[in-house]
Amino acid sequence: MPITPEEARRTAADGWVWGYPLLDNYRTMYAQAIDSDDPRYVGGFGRFRHYAEPFTPANTDVVTPNNDTPYSPAWLDLRAEPFVLSVPAVDRYYVLPVHDLDTAYVGFVGSRTTGQAAGHHLVAGPGWTGTVPEGITSVLRADTHLVGIMGRTYLAGPDDVPALRAVQERYALRPLSAYTDTAAPHPADEPVWPVWREEDLETVEFFTVLDFLLGFFPVLERERDLRERLAALGVSGTGTFEPASLDPGIRAAVERGVADGRARLAKATAVTRVSTDLFGTREELGDDYIGRAVAADMGLYGLPSAEAWYGGWTADDHGDHPPNGHDRDHEVRFPPGQLPPARFFWSVTLYRLPERLLVANEIDRYAIGDRTPGLVYDDDGGLTLHVSKDRPAEPKRAANWLPAPDGPFTLVVRLYGPDPSVLDGTWRLPPLTATD
Repeated sequence: MPITPEEARRTAADGWVWGYPLLDNYRTMYAQAIDSDDPRYVGGFGRFRHYAEPFTPANTDVVTPNNDTPYSPAWLDLRAEPFVLSVPAVDRYYVLPVHDLDTAYVGFVGSRTTGQAAGHHLVAGPGWTGTVPEGITSVLRADTHLVGIMGRTYLAGPDDVPALRAVQERYALRPLSAYTDTAAPHPADEPVWPVWREEDLETVEFFTVLDFLLGFFPVLERERDLRERLAALGVSGTGTFEPASLDPGIRAAVERGVADGRARLAKATAVTRVSTDLFGTREELGDDYIGRAVAADMGLYGLPSAEAWYGGWTADDHGDHPPNGHDRDHEVRFPPGQLPPARFFWSVTLYRLPERLLVANEIDRYAIGDRTPGLVYDDDGGLTLHVSKDRPAEPKRAANWLPAPDGPFTLVVRLYGPDPSVLDGTWRLPPLTATD
């Protein structure tokens, strides 16, 4: 039975929301693994590219930059065979999260999940039924044939860069056949990768790219109904969808459906606060496809709450929203026994607004946390952080100084390995207090 314009519009809207994370993910994958002319290119599939140098105010291409854990991106094509991800014994916090094409997490290799010891972790694609060889520490089974890794490794500061690089350079990726020293299987055919075009997100061409990507994404039982509806529209994963071949009435309905999907995402994003609760495994995310689309739109590759928790201050106790370094000095006091409870470490980073970039200052300090050298704790065991544009005159205050701009700013708190009291809301951030 032919699809009606009403059905086409509903399917296009639902398919756009469901497929948005795949295309948003492909945007990054295309730049990092496919387009060798892109400065972000990592060298193709099966390779890491490590970033070790900390961000400074001169870096303006990344908003809300994170100097706690520099990135190590990589991409894997699992069609021919699994890959083995090998890690050394690591004496610092790290996480190598593996995500499917739709950004749902497959699993995590790192301090919280697999520990600090050296290990070899098998990443297998859908349908792989081979034998897991001896020496494999864990097995991560993906639902898509293309997966990404956005690794993160703790950096103590500029002087720590050589030690960080020494750790990163020992992260290794190799096909299973190379790990077992056996004959490699016949390689998978090289696809004709669609050139990434930003405007495809807003037109019916969205489904041309989605149709291509679905060729790497076998149908999951929980998504069978939507996949069958998309197939009725011609988006079946064969990579042959051609908008021009659609009946004019159906094409117009699909275009309206794309607009509906985009409006649905914009509405959801407008009422959602960036939160680590947006991210997780397929089991954790369930069927909340609009939530997954919001997560991709607001913070692609964000870590789930169990791994890292983000909070902060967008206003002070005087009601200034945002706080402003020109008008007032501020402080944050963590009472004794109420310091941020994190298994690994915590930090507070200050960003100038509206750019959400780091603030140039005389001591080159852009964040402060439990591993900042020279912190001075209060007599009762608490900790007070001083946030101001001018360096405090008193040495004790200067030791705990987080430089602010002569203008509006925001503060972001990151806890790595948050305590259950953080996740259940028992522990709460203290106020950002204006001190004059």
